[in-house]
Amino acid sequence: MIAFKNLTLRRGPRKLLENVDLRIQAGQRVGIVGANGTGKSSLLAMMLGELTPDAGDIEIPAHLDIATVRQHAPAGSQPAIEYVLDGDVELRDIETRLATAEADGDGNAMAELHGRLAEIDGYAARSRAARLLHGLGFAPSAHESPIDDFSGGWRMRLNLAAALMHRCDLLLLDEPTNHLDMDAVFWLQDYLAAHPATLVVISHDRDFLDALVTHTLHLEHGAATLYTGNYSTFEVMRAEAKAQQQAAYENQQKKLAQLQGFVDRFRAQATKARQAQSKLKQMERMEKVEAAHWDTPFSFQFLTPERLPETLLRIDNADVGYDDTPLVGDVKLRLVPGDRLAILGRNGAGKSTVMKLLAGELNALDGDVQPDKYLKIGYFAQHQLEVLDDAASAAQHLQRQDPKASEQHIRDFLGGFDFRGDKALEPIAPFSGGEKARLALALVVHEKPNLLLLDEPTNHLDLDMRHALETALAGYTGAVVMIAHDRHLIDATCDQLWRVADGALEPFDGDLDDYAKWLSRQNAAKEGQSKGKDTAKPRAGETKTDRRGSAEQRAAEKPLKNQLKKADEEMARLTTKIEAQDAQLAKPSVYGNPVEAARVTQERATLARQLEAAEARWMEAAEQLEALTDPSAA
Repeated sequence: MIAFKNLTLRRGPRKLLENVDLRIQAGQRVGIVGANGTGKSSLLAMMLGELTPDAGDIEIPAHLDIATVRQHAPAGSQPAIEYVLDGDVELRDIETRLATAEADGDGNAMAELHGRLAEIDGYAARSRAARLLHGLGFAPSAHESPIDDFSGGWRMRLNLAAALMHRCDLLLLDEPTNHLDMDAVFWLQDYLAAHPATLVVISHDRDFLDALVTHTLHLEHGAATLYTGNYSTFEVMRAEAKAQQQAAYENQQKKLAQLQGFVDRFRAQATKARQAQSKLKQMERMEKVEAAHWDTPFSFQFLTPERLPETLLRIDNADVGYDDTPLVGDVKLRLVPGDRLAILGRNGAGKSTVMKLLAGELNALDGDVQPDKYLKIGYFAQHQLEVLDDAASAAQHLQRQDPKASEQHIRDFLGGFDFRGDKALEPIAPFSGGEKARLALALVVHEKPNLLLLDEPTNHLDLDMRHALETALAGYTGAVVMIAHDRHLIDATCDQLWRVADGALEPFDGDLDDYAKWLSRQNAAKEGQSKGKDTAKPRAGETKTDRRGSAEQRAAEKPLKNQLKKADEEMARLTTKIEAQDAQLAKPSVYGNPVEAARVTQERATLARQLEAAEARWMEAAEQLEALTDPSAA
């Protein structure tokens, strides 16, 4: 379908892509991955004809209908739904021609055009556009609103909706989840899974890729390698290939050392000179194997907070909103060191508003907010990149934040975020969005916060940097509250889920898979496909005090359920290991060897003690949970 033949693309003196030779077949779903700056967007631009390769060819069938998301935010007074309908180019063309035929009284043309309109399901086009808008988070009342009424992020959602409206053979998407909340990401994932077109998508969201793609195209060091399978499969295959490459490299180095040793010993001897020359030529002809590069360019950790109060922040029955109008009410939350919270909910529900309350950027309209006197907040907000000084360097930004920091400390610290050498001293104006996001995150990390507030921290960050952030958070001793659409990051770092819905912030009892199911039920109910009851809405006769008590009950149950889950997992892991040890002890090679048998028996005894301790933790948590849910059992 699409063929890249010995394709090379340069950016200035650097070869961005070199001798790329691959094919993308019809029906494949290809995820393009790689560090920022490896040529992912350039590859899409060449497929769209916006870039021409410096060498080689790209072959795309002339009849191929390609859809993609416009990169510039739209503007004007056109209603949102009409802008989305414009995405179906053929539909609009038929409508224009039909209007002309009707004005001319051309019955034959009208009949043909109505026939084609039926073939492309054009009579249901407005309904289809409305479903796209709904799925991407637009309220029904906003469908007829003019484009100018929406913020930049919502306008980019309109671009995505218009691209999805386009009936196409090939759909090209560059970071389609960047402007979406998790609710919309789940919807988009399901929508694309059922989309009939060949899909090529750039994304740094590994869970999104795992759910969608059949092939993974990895760009690295100018090369493009196509793997069969989703992102997780690619990771395994790449690790195996790297291991083989490293083994080949080490073997070759040994061979080269042997040949060089022969040359060094016998080059000066007349009788051996010819053989030495032959060995030199053999070394020159040998195709060199490069060492496998495993190291990420990012290596940083959170600096130890100076103080860790027992309670960092307490909020009791607080209402928060704008212009004296509450958006989220009765917020009740206590944050302590070690807490890991993720806040879920659709855009506009109030997630960022709650975050601003925690950060102290918004005062409570009612209720009580009690920060500890030693509370130190590190706040990464969505607008963080906008407040950076384009004329200053990364080093200057850090020096302004900490005037006492030495030059060496600044260079070492920024190096962990891959601002090395002259890069740390250059003005940041030409930096990419990913580089600016890394700098903004570095400034937050350097503040030594004991409460870390992260509002969509992964926008613009590639997979390596996301992994580095995940690793750094694992060793962080303070509390974390996070809003993110990266499910892998939430799964890896957060143990509590809270949901903003219907004007309330409450614990969500379940994991992200449960949240996706809950969300699917809500969407089905809203679209009239289900009669299911919205569990987020107050029950008939339920008072504000009742709801508060229910929220407190769920908040108390959540850590106990987490303990049960962790103990269950540990018991299963230890049981598997003990079974493996028993199998070892049954082998003649082990029970016939007293030393080996003693070693395995000792290891089994250690595992058995660990299993006993895990079972005790499980029983304790189960008893506490039972007493909480059924006081009469206490």
